[in-house]
Amino acid sequence: MSVLHLNESEFNAKIPASSVAMVDFWATWCGPCKMLAPVIDSIGGKYEDKAVIAKVDVDANPGLAAKYGVMSIPTVIFFKDGKEIDRKVGVQPADVYTKTLDANL
Repeated sequence: MSVLHLNESEFNAKIPASSVAMVDFWATWCGPCKMLAPVIDSIGGKYEDKAVIAKVDVDANPGLAAKYGVMSIPTVIFFKDGKEIDRKVGVQPADVYTKTLDANL
């Protein structure tokens, strides 16, 4: 699977070790998150060998949501070498995400 579903320990191991990562903070009950899911899956397939594309369930991992100040979902945070470089809140078109990825690869 090209989109990783990470818990807190997996996140802490994978994201700092990745040159570029995009993480979707979401929840199962969130309607807009469900709308964004196919976009994230599509990006995951296209960037499988270039960047880490991951999802974090905020209900299962509230510590990560708090650490990164995720106040509303979906929130997609971009990381480069483990540091946050950008974030998008709410549902966006795929090209909004891919522009940020492409600029940092």
